[in-house]
Amino acid sequence: MKYLEIRRHTMRQKPGKHLTQAGVSLARQVGASMGPFTKVITSDVVRAFETAIAMGFAVDEQLADLAPLEDDGVITALEDAPTFAEVAQIARSHKAVGRCARELARVWTSIAESLPEEGVALVITHGLVIELGAAGCLPDADFSTWGAVCDYCEGIRLSFDGKRFVGGEVIRLSQTKSSSSRKR
Repeated sequence: MKYLEIRRHTMRQKPGKHLTQAGVSLARQVGASMGPFTKVITSDVVRAFETAIAMGFAVDEQLADLAPLEDDGVITALEDAPTFAEVAQIARSHKAVGRCARELARVWTSIAESLPEEGVALVITHGLVIELGAAGCLPDADFSTWGAVCDYCEGIRLSFDGKRFVGGEVIRLSQTKSSSSRKR
């Protein structure tokens, strides 16, 4: 079995591109209990790269395909989706959202295929990218127990059997949710 641990970046102060001190502190705290990882991959957006570094991991690769969603139709369709289950339902019923979910699944499958047996990749990406990717990788899954979309540094862990993703679980932090958790 191979595994992808996919996490959301930590906090930044908009419109700035860099992490806040609170974001660095959160990433350090979370990173202290993570790993080891065979490979660390982030989106090509500064906040994702800086999150991996603040967690204590060197970045092996940056991929533009892991960046925040840019299609206005997809963003509009997902902007009020509060849960994994709702994101998955929208991916099943909205053509552009479904296409985006399948594309993320293709990227994540490629990452998983590149790992050795029992390998684990850490992927740092963005809000709604995680939920949409989960819907693409596990199209028949029942997401009703997965709860709310991911907050900062939260994520999912997907299992890959060498051919396809066969399961997943949500990774939550124990601290109180941030009031700005919906911001990507």
